[in-house]
Amino acid sequence: MPVTRLKEQRRRPSVALESTIYAFGLPYPSNVELGWKLARTIAATGAEAKTFAVIDGDLKVGLSDDELDRISRAQEPGADTVLKLNASDLGPAMALGMTGATTVSATMALAAGAKVRVFATGGIGGVHRGANETFDESQDLTALARYPVAVVSAGAKAILDLALTLERLETLGVPVIGYRTRETGFPAFYTRSSGLPLALSVDDVPTLARVLRAHWRIHPSVGVLIANPIPEEFALDPAVIEAGIGLALAEAREKGVRGKALTPFLLKRLDQLTDGRSVEANVALIENNARLAGDLAVALAELDPEDKT
Repeated sequence: MPVTRLKEQRRRPSVALESTIYAFGLPYPSNVELGWKLARTIAATGAEAKTFAVIDGDLKVGLSDDELDRISRAQEPGADTVLKLNASDLGPAMALGMTGATTVSATMALAAGAKVRVFATGGIGGVHRGANETFDESQDLTALARYPVAVVSAGAKAILDLALTLERLETLGVPVIGYRTRETGFPAFYTRSSGLPLALSVDDVPTLARVLRAHWRIHPSVGVLIANPIPEEFALDPAVIEAGIGLALAEAREKGVRGKALTPFLLKRLDQLTDGRSVEANVALIENNARLAGDLAVALAELDPEDKT
């Protein structure tokens, strides 16, 4: 049998990963260790992790250990400049030879271009609280409406207005499918339920894969949000999280923090206010999402054997 044919048979389906969590989500070297952990988690399912980034203007589909280390040192004193890249930033960053970590929207754009159908993240961005005054909405929402990628997340980040985020997703025509959420509804990142119901919920991966395949037959250019609740043993007290968010938002307003800097600021303050428990929960839910994304990528490949992406 030709070597090329053997390579085709051995090629595993891919799962996209963003790089902002390494650059701006966790301190060094915990962020590098998380990168290795997610790669192992996805590999155990039979899939392969592909972390996206822009390095010196070059698009990267999968990072070497040195590249992951460079991205992860973004907040270290004296480190090279690493930008936070939304989808709209990709072209300029490439043209100007910049280095940047990809957000959900940028990772979706690159994953779609690389024909990677499944993406694991922590929580998507959405409509910020007070958006009626600030008009602050994440590009993640429009990316979901534009790129045919299934995003596995623990809902949207708890710092957002979750009800308005769901409304915007409905307006944009993006399906939100719960995974084992019949009792809990839409998850709220650090907690298993936001109190917001979901119309669609499935309980097993093969069914989820069939739902995605049917969706893309009708809407071949629209993404899907898969809401996967945080494991129960890592979920935090909703009252504690809500109190922390309120305090962090007040501090952000006082300091004039907005735009791309707002989410990292709020997440860092929550970590401080919860004595590190929010970061522990964040890591647990991301690993949980990576495991589901790997299983889903494999199931999709089994439905379409010629497409291993």
